[in-house]
Amino acid sequence: MAFNVLFLAHAPDAEAEKHRCVIETPKYYKLFAVVVREQEEAIEICKKYVKEQGIQSILLCPGFTHKDIAEISEAVGENVGVFVARGDGPSNRASMEAMKKEGFFQKRE
Repeated sequence: MAFNVLFLAHAPDAEAEKHRCVIETPKYYKLFAVVVREQEEAIEICKKYVKEQGIQSILLCPGFTHKDIAEISEAVGENVGVFVARGDGPSNRASMEAMKKEGFFQKRE
């Protein structure tokens, strides 16, 4: 049986049904990646993938807040590990600048 992991990232223009993929090795690993627009969608995707794909671990991009992480953890239950990809100070600043440049933080109309 494969180790099933869900990776979630945020993007202001994401369409979760469209912006997703699966990477798997022949036997041991299956990685689902989905880009979501907002927290409510992230929770629903997590619950769905845990139920339908047997996800054992969820990895979140650095854009998820502590509150977001707690909500996801509560939604999927204690048998699913929830982790966050975080960088050091210089890495965080570099990522933030790149995201600002691309308009991630502009208000949507």
